[in-house]
Amino acid sequence: MELLLQEETFSNVIWECACGEGHLARVLEEHGFEVISTDLIYRGYGDPKPMDFLKESFDDFEGDIITNPPYKYALEFVQKALDSIHPGRKVAMFLKLQFLESKARKKFFKENPPKVVYVSSSRLNCAKNGNFDKYKSSAVAYAWFVWEKGFKGDPIVKWIN
Repeated sequence: MELLLQEETFSNVIWECACGEGHLARVLEEHGFEVISTDLIYRGYGDPKPMDFLKESFDDFEGDIITNPPYKYALEFVQKALDSIHPGRKVAMFLKLQFLESKARKKFFKENPPKVVYVSSSRLNCAKNGNFDKYKSSAVAYAWFVWEKGFKGDPIVKWIN
């Protein structure tokens, strides 16, 4: 999250729609953002009332959406997030670099190109449910994908860290 905030500016209001234990939301809050933290399963952080992001929404949401979605539903999360924001607002998703692959996503990318993809130049350690003791290292490449609603054109690819 810190790496992304060094590169991008966001609305003062952020919806972290898969907040888990609050790892991303806490960093955003430390940087002065107002964060709406929701998740399908309450894990001790955010709104204790479960919220299925793919089925519900906030009426008239005026901010940006930043999250690390369940990878199994990554495309659905990106689509829903873009549908949930106003033109000019941003969606930032922390995803495996392989999200760039697949025919279904190619079609989606042609209609909804990300504005910038920030590829991590080193392997970031990600841990399911925040269990970093269990996951000491990673062989997976990650990137921050940033969409700006209404953007058309070719994405910019940048490397961070």
